[in-house]
Amino acid sequence: MMIFPDPRRAGEDGVLCWGGELTSESLYEAYSRGIFPWPQEGCPMLWFSPSKRGVIDFSDFHIPRKLTKDLKKANFEVSFDRAFVQVISQCQKIKRKGEKGTWITSEMLAAYTKFHEAGFCHSVEAWQNKKLVGGLYGVFVGGVFSGESMFYLVDNASKFCLIKLIENLKERSLSWLDTQMVTPLVRNFGGKYIERDEFLMRIETANENLKW
Repeated sequence: MMIFPDPRRAGEDGVLCWGGELTSESLYEAYSRGIFPWPQEGCPMLWFSPSKRGVIDFSDFHIPRKLTKDLKKANFEVSFDRAFVQVISQCQKIKRKGEKGTWITSEMLAAYTKFHEAGFCHSVEAWQNKKLVGGLYGVFVGGVFSGESMFYLVDNASKFCLIKLIENLKERSLSWLDTQMVTPLVRNFGGKYIERDEFLMRIETANENLKW
């Protein structure tokens, strides 16, 4: 298992340390301390603790009225952990603006699949006419859910998954979600950035006994 430095020692670019192996043990240790891996081409594995962290506080969470209407028409069905490998594989294929390739490397896919098998990585799936049309996956460690990536093949399918994830977490008495970054989609749902010290304090005071 890797031993990570204090996450407050990360540089201005958020890089805390580099190297090591992507094992379930190292991933557990990292997420329990607010650290996550983010591979960069030509570099050893980089581990991040950014100075500002994206979150959605459920007290700020809101669903646009038009989206509510559109979701009723779409008639999606939801599931949890039914198709994890399919979800992360679809996320790997996504082409994102301003990015070449994908950060979900074959090494990342294999590591997070094992982390899923160990019970710490989870997926949410959207189905339409019995076909997988959207999904997201993330890590649940120490009473904190950290969203990793999402995809959609049908409009609004990934948004539907995010809504269902938050409903699920609220049922478990959680009050916020770690999104790592604030994308336009996250911002539209009420997401925001908080300082690293506040984020680490939230992790330290989370209910570690909560299970998925």
